Amino acid sequence: MKAMILTAGKGTRLGKLTGKIPKAMIDINGKSVLQLAVEKCHFSGFDDIIINVHHFADRVEKEVERLNRIGFRISVSNERDMLLETGGGLFKAKDFFDNKPFLLYNADIISNIDLKSLYNFHITNSGIATLAVRNRPGNRFFLIDEHGILKGWCNKSTGERIIAGEENEELFEIAFSGMHIIDPEIFNFMTEGVYTMTALYLQLASLHRIGTYRYDDGYWFDIGTPEKLNEVREFFL
Repeated sequence: MKAMILTAGKGTRLGKLTGKIPKAMIDINGKSVLQLAVEKCHFSGFDDIIINVHHFADRVEKEVERLNRIGFRISVSNERDMLLETGGGLFKAKDFFDNKPFLLYNADIISNIDLKSLYNFHITNSGIATLAVRNRPGNRFFLIDEHGILKGWCNKSTGERIIAGEENEELFEIAFSGMHIIDPEIFNFMTEGVYTMTALYLQLASLHRIGTYRYDDGYWFDIGTPEKLNEVREFFL
């Protein structure tokens, strides 16, 4: 099965760390962030992988070469000229995918979620995408109905609220976990440009089923800050 791991971000929240190396190359107890993400995808059955590169692209590509030499199968989508965000980056890599659902995975997420179960849930429930979600603290949340279908998004810190269609039912806040299973049909609704998958989902949600897969067990980390990075390193010692 195919997967795209998003590794092109600048990692600005990590401060001085990513002024010297790309976030994908940060070490977590002997392995790079990229290697951990590749292993997670590969051993879950997503063994044909593409990553996007922008910040310190040459160094990330060298890590890809090393990982390919030890048995993984990784291609590269070049975003050196312009960082395209998650949506634009996926569309640029669209020719990599076939006619089967695929995984889109944020490299900076460390979790023990069962990606096979996420994939099987998507196949069983159909829809244009299934988003892994979790009950956790935060400021930005998806808004879902009682069946877990995406209906909107909100930012608690700014008060911004976006509803797909009419708000005529009770909606519930749930946080995104950084993993999606996506049907390739979605490329019919995408264009070149710089935009996020969240913005795209909110455009599509009123007419297309975008489901959620909730996983509250086990561990989940976003290594976007130095504090979270240290927490992950200590957790796995």
